[in-house]
Amino acid sequence: MTAAITMLAIFSLHAQTAPAFDVATLKRSGPAAGDLININLGNIKNNKLTLTNASLSDCIKFAWGIVADAQLAGPDWIRDKSIRYDIVAEAPPGATREQLLLMLQSLLAERLKVALHRERRNLSYLALVPGKNGPKFTREPAAAFPTGPIPNGFLRVAGDHISTHTLALLLSRYERQTIIDMTGLDGDFGIALQWLRGADQPAGLDTSGPTVFTAVQEQLGLRLEARKGPLDVLVIDSAEQVPAEN
Repeated sequence: MTAAITMLAIFSLHAQTAPAFDVATLKRSGPAAGDLININLGNIKNNKLTLTNASLSDCIKFAWGIVADAQLAGPDWIRDKSIRYDIVAEAPPGATREQLLLMLQSLLAERLKVALHRERRNLSYLALVPGKNGPKFTREPAAAFPTGPIPNGFLRVAGDHISTHTLALLLSRYERQTIIDMTGLDGDFGIALQWLRGADQPAGLDTSGPTVFTAVQEQLGLRLEARKGPLDVLVIDSAEQVPAEN
């Protein structure tokens, strides 16, 4: 009986242990070389997770699937672009995206001593929902945009493996608004979307292009609805600027 209880305790301990990367480095980013900075706000490919020149706010939002600054509360320095991090991590073969994000959460807690809790707060946001006639995109490759640069003053999201969650995340970052995926659609799709920038539009540019609201409806068959209600907010209780040794 004692042996059985001991084995059960060991199994329970392992079941509660968070998955971990095989190899991971987390370090402060070096100084920018020139005026341009290559920023990677989170990428997962072939069991490898990377972030480059990312603020701690960027790292946390990627790890916990937070789409906008309004859903993250904490000290001002976590958004400071002069305090940036590079992360390169390799996961065991067969690890899922969800597991890699859990590993990143554990890595941030281990190396930067990130401690946080969740709260529900009433916030204004835009809900990404299906349009009247349903989505216009499919799981097939998206119709390609014309080759060449994006027209001045416009923004574009295009790809053959984009989930609606990722679409909402990108729209939130581009438009600097809290946009929540409420489409109920799972999986990846062929997405092609182009619209006139709504934030920080330089003076003197052609403003005849579609707004993000019009483009989302006409090009994707979705809608952006203004709403207010309870959303999850991550509250950073403590974190360190200098990472522990790799």
